[in-house]
Amino acid sequence: MDSIFSPKTAEFVRTRRIARLATVDRRAAPHAIPVCYAFDGERIYTAIDLKPKRVDGRRLQRVRNIQANPSVALVIDDYSEDWSELAYVTIRGKAEIIEGGEERQHAEDLLRQKYRQYASMLEPGCAVIRLTPERVISWGAV
Repeated sequence: MDSIFSPKTAEFVRTRRIARLATVDRRAAPHAIPVCYAFDGERIYTAIDLKPKRVDGRRLQRVRNIQANPSVALVIDDYSEDWSELAYVTIRGKAEIIEGGEERQHAEDLLRQKYRQYASMLEPGCAVIRLTPERVISWGAV
């Protein structure tokens, strides 16, 4: 399968630490939050981790929104006071909650490798959001 990521865009996505995930509910009301993520060259993964939350992980707004409408956007960006260095990648695609199997374990492994905090903040077997990109837009110093 040919990747929709250019090599430069894939490197940008792989090396950044934070992204903003946008979901919408049944009425198309938007919800955007910062997320930690991992990229395997084709898909993006973010976990329902153990950072403090007001509700159980499966009742989070992003989870409910994905269950109602799997269309999502993810923005990964660099800001600089030198605007010639500004850059972003927007990834639009379909999201799904995965709760078992080899792919979920693969995602957990990638997240643990990227974020040392997940040694204690990522419950083994946690639910993972898989984003399958359909469109990738890059801009600026990517």
